[in-house]
Amino acid sequence: MTAVDARTGAHDVGAERAAWLDGVNPVTKIVLALLLSVPLLASIDVTSALVAIALQLACIPLTGLGALTVLKRMLPVLVFAPVAGVSMLLYAEPGGTVYWSFWYATISDDSIALAVAVCLRVLALALPTILLFGRTDPTELADALAQVAKLPSRFVLGVLAGTRTLGLFLDDWRSMGLARRARGVGDSGAVRRFFSMAFVLLVFAVRRGTKLAMAMEARGFGSGIPRTWSRPSRLHPRDVVALLGAAAIMTVAIAAAVVAGTFRFVWS
Repeated sequence: MTAVDARTGAHDVGAERAAWLDGVNPVTKIVLALLLSVPLLASIDVTSALVAIALQLACIPLTGLGALTVLKRMLPVLVFAPVAGVSMLLYAEPGGTVYWSFWYATISDDSIALAVAVCLRVLALALPTILLFGRTDPTELADALAQVAKLPSRFVLGVLAGTRTLGLFLDDWRSMGLARRARGVGDSGAVRRFFSMAFVLLVFAVRRGTKLAMAMEARGFGSGIPRTWSRPSRLHPRDVVALLGAAAIMTVAIAAAVVAGTFRFVWS
């Protein structure tokens, strides 16, 4: 059964395709992201990161995201993850065979292993966020933050309004690019074009933010009166199962590093 977009009339086949993770409370997803990330910061080794990445990738069917979608969203991380390992590659404490040395920079067996571990650690830290929040609706997240996490409604509604405008920035950027190309000024000077369009987008954002703030204030969103919420947000047994699953993933990843003898504390 397909859903119909109210604005365009287009049929969205994936809108009715519910995933197991969709039934997990958004606040629980935040806790899951921390649970799948913080333990990995205790050690810099290849084994725990690889095991964590493998187990998290095995959970993709539970998220409702396609493997290609996950890959596209991970692409920026894949591109910039090696940057995090460059400093370790050049300036980590040398050990084993030294392959290259110049002034303070030294490339050795230990620095190479540490650089690879850091790159994998970056991927292991970014992957849970993409898997957990790839299909999370901002309104559901705001409901959960206000009702479950008990955050101030004024803060929650402000964050929700800002999140809803992110998609408009992409539309504005695309429209400006098409307009410049139609006038014949968008085919050269990529760097200058980027900064000029970024400045225009900043002006749009300031103006839109000011109008949005005034509109929300006029509708009473800034008052101190306790608010009610049209959609209740509660915790369910599925949230407990998700937390236990995340704890199991981290336990297996760290235990694998300990058994393999690669686990080492970051301060050691």
